[in-house]
Amino acid sequence: MPIVTPGFRGRRRGGEAKLPPGQYRTDDFPVLSAGPTPRLSTETWEFTITTETGVVHEWSWAEFLALPSETPTVDIHCVTKWSKFGTNWRGVSIDTLVENVETAADFVLMHSYDGYTTNLPLEDLLDGQAWIAYEFDGDDLPPEHGGPARLLVPHLYFWKSAKWVHNLELTLDNEPGFWEASGYHDYGDPWREQRYQGD
Repeated sequence: MPIVTPGFRGRRRGGEAKLPPGQYRTDDFPVLSAGPTPRLSTETWEFTITTETGVVHEWSWAEFLALPSETPTVDIHCVTKWSKFGTNWRGVSIDTLVENVETAADFVLMHSYDGYTTNLPLEDLLDGQAWIAYEFDGDDLPPEHGGPARLLVPHLYFWKSAKWVHNLELTLDNEPGFWEASGYHDYGDPWREQRYQGD
């Protein structure tokens, strides 16, 4: 399974970005959530990484913002078939967050403040492929889009880019998250139309 799929880097130089199969292009940014939108204060917000041995690494909002940031421009693809090209974000690369984390894990279970979870292979979060994003289009990330901070994994369907992130749990085994336990595909590659189990 390739780590980076076609179209990952947003608009291609010299040409129009391409749609994954079964998608349509939109200039809107639809809001889809599994439950109500939490309203989180940056005064109490924290992000943690928990290793498979129980070691916890944590950042307050101020500590998180003090980390080196990046400004990826990427295409995003929702399992409900919309795609939005050339979206602009600011966030902290997962590479930066795990730089001093010792782990033998192959998988991640991402936990959100609202109880949402989603699972991913750890390798899909590394090598410049994923961020904890806190700005969109030059403004603070609004709550309805996952603010103050959300996971951004643009090469997978957008349900993998969990909103309102709180904890990245490193695991030895692949544990299904909220939608995966309800029949959605375990991996979610839009270029392979991996929407549901069996796709």
